[in-house]
Amino acid sequence: MSGADEDINFLAVIVDTNPLAWSQAARDPQNPIEFTQVLEHLLIFINAHLALRSDNDIAIIASHNEKSQFLYPSSPSDVAPPAADRPVQAQKPANSYKQFYDADVGMTNTLRSLVSKSCDQSNRSMIAGAISLALAYINKLRQARELAQISLNARIVIFSISADASAQYIPIMNCIFAAQKLGIKIDVCRFTGKTYGRKSVFLPQASYITGGIYLEIPEPRKSLLQYLLTAFLPEESMRKMLRLPGRDQVDFRAACFCHKTVVDVGFVCSVCLSIFCSVSDECPTCRTRFIAKKTSE
Repeated sequence: MSGADEDINFLAVIVDTNPLAWSQAARDPQNPIEFTQVLEHLLIFINAHLALRSDNDIAIIASHNEKSQFLYPSSPSDVAPPAADRPVQAQKPANSYKQFYDADVGMTNTLRSLVSKSCDQSNRSMIAGAISLALAYINKLRQARELAQISLNARIVIFSISADASAQYIPIMNCIFAAQKLGIKIDVCRFTGKTYGRKSVFLPQASYITGGIYLEIPEPRKSLLQYLLTAFLPEESMRKMLRLPGRDQVDFRAACFCHKTVVDVGFVCSVCLSIFCSVSDECPTCRTRFIAKKTSE
């Protein structure tokens, strides 16, 4: 058996579960889409990944408007609720594949609990925290498998619908460069409509820098499952033989450190490389004082 056959393919799925963004998408006059429809296609995509090989593994993370949380498997730090508060789980059907059933039921139950406890109605998504959880979990799995001399081929797929949060620019870029160093590709599936899924600046940079795929779904109701199975399902070894969708131009604009807004032209500190939208005598990040150059009269 070759080394490639012994590798384990791990997929970390990050789902944008912002309730306000999905409610706006459901009322969109051009391309309305409901979260339940996306969830059905997502479960088929997850089962397809698990069906490719018996040792394929997966993790599902929710990028909520309040926090980021594991949907499957449940985080070890989560405290189990009392028996009276636990949802009643149906008995597993006899002809159901165990991995499919565990992933589907575990994800839907945890997601239902997360949404029911949500009280913040801000239109944001903690995408930086979700990517951090995925990278930390992948690094943990790699260290555990190093003793068994088994390599782990890992990648991240992000399903995004919320607008960019300029305040998350720094942590998102840190996650992008960490994924690049670890050799983890970040694929992005972006839902766009007339009133939701505005043009993203940070996520195209994530897919471009890590060598992943960035794809905007024009009509999610009709073609989402087809895009998932043809563009995002193939493993890294198979992508070399496929002509996958790419992106010719990437917006590399950055967000200033002072106001957390995306700028076209900025000023960079020569010491810590912080970006600012206006000139200052002192860097607010590293406190370096700049000496103004005197012009000769």
